[in-house]
Amino acid sequence: MNIGHWLMRAAQVRGDTAAIFSGTEPVADYAGFHDRAARLAGWLGAQGIGPGDRVGIFMKNCPDFLIAFYGIWYAGAAAVPINAKLHGREAAWILGHSGAKMCFATPELAGALGEAGVAAEVVDTTGADFAGAMAAEPVAAPAPRAPEDLAWLFYTSGTTGRPKGVMITHRMLVATSLMYLASVDPVTAEDATLYAAPMSHGAGLYAPVHVLMGARHVCPVSGGFEPAEIFDLARRMGRMHLFAAPTMIKRMTQAAKARGESGEGLRSIVYGGGPMYVADIVEAVEVFGPVFIQIYGQGEAPMGITALAREEVADRAHPRWRERLGSVGRAQAGVEVRIGDEAGQPCATGEPGEIMVRGDVVMGGYWENPEGTAKTLQDGWLMTGDIGTMDADGFVTLQDRSKDVIISGGTNIYPREVEECLLLHASVSEVSVVGRPDAEWGEDVVAFVVCEGALDEAALDEHCRAHIARFKRPKAYFAVPELPKNNYGKVLKTELRKALEEKAGG
Repeated sequence: MNIGHWLMRAAQVRGDTAAIFSGTEPVADYAGFHDRAARLAGWLGAQGIGPGDRVGIFMKNCPDFLIAFYGIWYAGAAAVPINAKLHGREAAWILGHSGAKMCFATPELAGALGEAGVAAEVVDTTGADFAGAMAAEPVAAPAPRAPEDLAWLFYTSGTTGRPKGVMITHRMLVATSLMYLASVDPVTAEDATLYAAPMSHGAGLYAPVHVLMGARHVCPVSGGFEPAEIFDLARRMGRMHLFAAPTMIKRMTQAAKARGESGEGLRSIVYGGGPMYVADIVEAVEVFGPVFIQIYGQGEAPMGITALAREEVADRAHPRWRERLGSVGRAQAGVEVRIGDEAGQPCATGEPGEIMVRGDVVMGGYWENPEGTAKTLQDGWLMTGDIGTMDADGFVTLQDRSKDVIISGGTNIYPREVEECLLLHASVSEVSVVGRPDAEWGEDVVAFVVCEGALDEAALDEHCRAHIARFKRPKAYFAVPELPKNNYGKVLKTELRKALEEKAGG
């Protein structure tokens, strides 16, 4: 089934229901949303683009992003969304690698692609071609697609090199959407989803389920993440959902405390995409109440591995509430999750190993990368590269990425455990822990710390001695004004390791 059928059905059932908003201003009802997508698909067909082709989207979050998504799907082509924060050359590489014939872009980003000299045709969404597309003859219905056909070519964040193109099929989008309803959060036609995180990634992956249920789609006028704007929109629109990275939630919490906000109108905040430290989510719940739900997924299994329900995030009565809050929850409805040893065999309860997942949400492979596919997909299981444990109740706790584990004196040390400890100290705002080569021990532990005030190594060392084993405590602390992060808010530990190499060389 073509995922675009959900929009056509929503138009049939709720045609006069407001569907897309720019801020609080309605842009299209569901009938209009469907009509614009159908016309764009008709125009794409006239340009020679059809089933199996790839079409890029390089825009900030805006109503035309949704029109482009569904127009591409109606045409039977696959969308290649690109984060608007990327450099024009980076976006051009993705378009070239994907073999995209065309790319829809907002004016400033269209200019960046032009400077990069892309081979694909670039269509400015404010230009004559796009206006002509909106007046084209519409297709009668979305093009037939098989469940295994490509719908979305999802480029990973590329923290360790060139990003890989995850092949997301129509079946995967259906699985992600239905698991959202079953394992994450119910959605009704009265709800609104706010696109504050990039629609090229997590936020956009949740668009189909909100289309299916006939909910409202709200694009912030800013085109991105602004806490004050979010609070205002939530108050005015009501029953607001949004997907947010942990760094976004921390900023929202700080902004709410400074402004005296309570999050009125926010119904659900789904978070994932990086480690959420216990101290941060405890504070966020204190400020906003029981609105948080955690998910764990990867581009290779989009948004669909585990979930921690809002009741579990807000629970403070369970004897193991803190331990559970530090987990990423339990397997979502449509997948199997295993903690595996080096041979992929199940580990004992509580024993660390690689997190493995299989189900309809798992990718069929990487675009033009058979070697990467063979390494990541083994005997039907997705090898996530994440190290974790599973307790007797099925709660999965991430330790770290396998490449980030520090091996000192033959013993594994998980940076996240040390980071969680340091964040309990009042002077620590942010921290990232990495391994440093050591001739005697193999590696030792060092911490890069964003402090409130001056760095007090003795105080932090004493704090660590009081909370974790002595061998896990950092052997060195480095004060930094901020941690290096990619466009999705993930800390770039590769950059921190480079800084260590430079210090050693100096």
